[in-house]
Amino acid sequence: MVINTLGFTKQLETYRLEHQLASFEVARVISEHKDRYIVKTESNELEAELIGNLRFTAENRYDLPAVGDWVAINEYDEGRALIHSVYPRTSMLERKAIDKLGKTQIIATNIDYGLIVQSVNRDFNLNRIERYLTICNSANIKPIIIISKIDLIETSELNELIDKIKERIKNVSIIAISNESQQGIDKIKKELSKGKTYCLLGSSGVGKSTLINNLVGDTVMNTGEISESIDRGKHVTTHRELIVSENGILIDNPGMREVGITNDSEGLELTFNKITNLSNDCKFNNCSHTNEKGCAIKKALENGALDNDSYVNFQKMERERQFFDSSIEERKKKDKDLGKLIKNVVKQRKKDKY
Repeated sequence: MVINTLGFTKQLETYRLEHQLASFEVARVISEHKDRYIVKTESNELEAELIGNLRFTAENRYDLPAVGDWVAINEYDEGRALIHSVYPRTSMLERKAIDKLGKTQIIATNIDYGLIVQSVNRDFNLNRIERYLTICNSANIKPIIIISKIDLIETSELNELIDKIKERIKNVSIIAISNESQQGIDKIKKELSKGKTYCLLGSSGVGKSTLINNLVGDTVMNTGEISESIDRGKHVTTHRELIVSENGILIDNPGMREVGITNDSEGLELTFNKITNLSNDCKFNNCSHTNEKGCAIKKALENGALDNDSYVNFQKMERERQFFDSSIEERKKKDKDLGKLIKNVVKQRKKDKY
């Protein structure tokens, strides 16, 4: 295997030479387990850890490796390596960290496409698809919607479901598949390219791991049988993992219970561009889109030009974004106040000493 198959580019090679990293081997992080990483090189998979300097100089989580990152390593023992540096990222897929105010969780990095997988049974949710679209748009990652388990419904039902998606979501490819019958798998393969990275996004049990096995043509991911009581596959994937194949690089993810929105407004504007464009036609610049005269959004809702459910979903996510923003500012203020307190304590101690 050549390093280009892993997605290494000329831009990364230029960075490698300009930053004196030529003496280190190039590797890509394929899985992460707390402080331990598995990295893949042209010829090997190694267990890797950070050098002390990289660990202790990291200001936040963004300075540390994540699945999909390119890293500079040196092998110091058979099957073991040290990570010396993290290469710049071309994209970073993230969401609001669960139960942590104002903090984000990195899903994966250096992704070209997001494969948003939704099954036709109880998992299907248009609002959730828009959330996945938003985090993809925030990261400048091209989304593709995959509708799975189509063997469970009639063709007429499937067509109605796809029409519902198209009514609310424009200019995004939709591919309907069945992992059981293999229907639609070839269509996905035609969308994939060697050296490009595809991150699978979706809830537990929608068939992401099985889809990867079908795309690779081998059982590389563990899968669970369908649970009759909950009408979906059982949760199997417990950590993010990068798989290299002839059809591109695939990143599997544990099912996401929540897709929290961060403070990136651009992702929302791109996902709901119709709402954004309509707001520009409002009579007042500070229109709240509730009861003002000359509100273009209110008018569009009344005459059916704008989908009400989509607008309600947009409002909910916009409130989340604003709350995330305020959480960041609150944390910054607390950190600043704590810094002042420590500085004053140190100053007082010096006075007391003399």
